Amino acid sequence: MDTAESLSSLLRSHRSIRRFKPDPIDPAVVEAVCAEAIAGTSSSGNLNSYSLVLTEDRARRERLYELHFRQDMIRQAPLVISFCADTFRTRRWLRLRQARDNFGNFLGFVVAAFDAMILAQSVALGFESRGLGICYLGTTLNACAEIADFLQLPETCIPVTTLAIRWPDEAPAKRDRLPLASYLHRETYRHLDDAELLDLYAEREVRGWARYNSAGPEMARLFEAHGVTSLAQFYTSELKYPPARFRAVSRRLFETLRAKGFADRRGAGGHDAKDLA
Repeated sequence: MDTAESLSSLLRSHRSIRRFKPDPIDPAVVEAVCAEAIAGTSSSGNLNSYSLVLTEDRARRERLYELHFRQDMIRQAPLVISFCADTFRTRRWLRLRQARDNFGNFLGFVVAAFDAMILAQSVALGFESRGLGICYLGTTLNACAEIADFLQLPETCIPVTTLAIRWPDEAPAKRDRLPLASYLHRETYRHLDDAELLDLYAEREVRGWARYNSAGPEMARLFEAHGVTSLAQFYTSELKYPPARFRAVSRRLFETLRAKGFADRRGAGGHDAKDLA
C-alpha cells in the first residue's frame, strides 16, 4: 500500500474511542509519536508555540477526570495529553536574547492555539496509525483555568484541547458527516437558499436523531421533558449545548486569557471584555 492509500485508509478508519483495554502503552511509542508529530507538523513562523503535558499518574488522572466533567475514558486511559497554547517559552527566549517582548496578546494566543490544535491532530494520527484509540476531550476550554492551575502552567500558556489514549476495546460505527458540498466553496463563499441547506442536513438529521434515540427510553423521556423534537433542537437544548452556558463559558475563557497574560486590561485588541465574551 502506498503512502496516499495508507493515509486514506487511516482517515476512513477514524473513530472516537471511549472504552479502552487495560493494556499499557510502551513509553517509547509515546515519545516516538510525539517526536514525529512535532517534526512533521507545520507551525506559524516555526515558533512551535505549544507544549504537551502528559498525565499518566493514576491520582492525577483522577483529578483530570473531575475537571473534565467525569468522563469515564479518562479513568480508563493510561495516558492523557493536554495540548497547550504556549508563548511563555518563546517570550522567555526573546527576553534572554535582548529582543522585544511579543506574543503576550490575543493574536499570540490565537496563533499558538491553532499550532497546538494542528499538532494534536498529528499526534492523534500517529497513535491511530499504531492501532491505538484516541478521544478528543471538548471539555478542555470549559475548564481551562482550573486545568491550567492543576498542570502548573505559566503565564501565556493555557490548555486548548486534550487527548485520552489507550488500546481500543470497542469498534463504534463511523459518525456521519454532511455531504462534501456543505464544506467546499470555490473562489467565494457559496450562499445556499433555505431549501438547499435543509437538503444538505436531511440525512444527518435522520441518522443523528435515530442514534440519540437508540440510547434507550431514558433519552426519549428527556427529549419529551425538554420539548426536544429534532436534532437541531437537541444541539441547543439544556441536554447538549445551551446558549446561556456557552455565553458563561465564553466569559470565563476570556477572563482566563486576560489572567494568563493573553489580553490587556481593556481586552484583546483594545476591546472591552463584554464585546468578546
